[in-house]
Amino acid sequence: MRAGYRRWAAVVVGLVTATACSTGTASTSAPSPTTSPAATSAEPAAPRVNPATVHADELGAVPVLMYHQLLAKPTGVYDQTPAQFRAELELLYRSGYRTVTAADLVAGRVDVPAGRSPMVLTFDDSTVSQYGERPDGTVDPATAVGILLAVAKAHGEDHPVASFYVNARPFAGKAAYLAKLTALGMEIGEHTATHANLRQLDDAGVQRELVQGLAVITGADAGAPVTTMALPFGAHPHNARLAHTGSWQGRRYDFQGVLLVGSNPAKSPYNKGFDPLAVPRIRSGMRTGDQAFTSTYWLPKLLKNRFVSDGDPAVISFPKAEAGKLGPRFGGQARPY
Repeated sequence: MRAGYRRWAAVVVGLVTATACSTGTASTSAPSPTTSPAATSAEPAAPRVNPATVHADELGAVPVLMYHQLLAKPTGVYDQTPAQFRAELELLYRSGYRTVTAADLVAGRVDVPAGRSPMVLTFDDSTVSQYGERPDGTVDPATAVGILLAVAKAHGEDHPVASFYVNARPFAGKAAYLAKLTALGMEIGEHTATHANLRQLDDAGVQRELVQGLAVITGADAGAPVTTMALPFGAHPHNARLAHTGSWQGRRYDFQGVLLVGSNPAKSPYNKGFDPLAVPRIRSGMRTGDQAFTSTYWLPKLLKNRFVSDGDPAVISFPKAEAGKLGPRFGGQARPY
């Protein structure tokens, strides 16, 4: 059972129909990647399977997809129509992908069923097309969250998750939506207060942007620690360290993950080459430019070397020939075959 399920179940009745951060600073620690969510659940752990029978490879690549607006008539290179978004989700689910958050990826908590592959869905800028509600408080089925809930349910994933990177006026000023998204199991992440290009700011300006952006999330009582951030425009500050840790006017931020803009799949968090402070994202909805940055280019290629789960988040399974890719700190969890 996913770790946030019990919180989700307690409030979901008031949020969705049948059809369809902590205060202060960011979290300074992530749950241990060696902890299985099943260990704290009242339900029995899923039965282990022979990793060879599902061709498990938990050192394979993971698509972290970047979304922005859903518009009937897209105006920017990152926009797409609701129909295009639904079609891509359908393709991903039919291809065996299931959702995890960016926070879970960075922390090494990859919990998807045996034979399935993790994907991370990220949404930048907290636009009204991403999340909205009907007058009765239920999720608007025309928004990205509404579409995700419907597509996921049709493919047997009852509690899909995604990561939302927000600015100072999330969802056109409806900051209360942040707590509702958290209640649905979604991750809320940092995207600066004003969508600033951090490369163009001095050190004080970078830290001000990140502290003020974090304050929007914590002030909304979203109820979960903020452990990842997405760089606006993919631009690091001159002092790259300030993208993930710093302070302004006595308030600190410390992020365990930093997400880029483009252009390729991420490595497995158990791969020794995984860098949580430089997680690449695949651009979705991009209609111009270099197609090697887009999901239509990458998703077919991932069929050969993607992360495939053994269904047991406490161990890491992979073919023996892949052993050289395993990060040293995960040696105690390795289950090569």
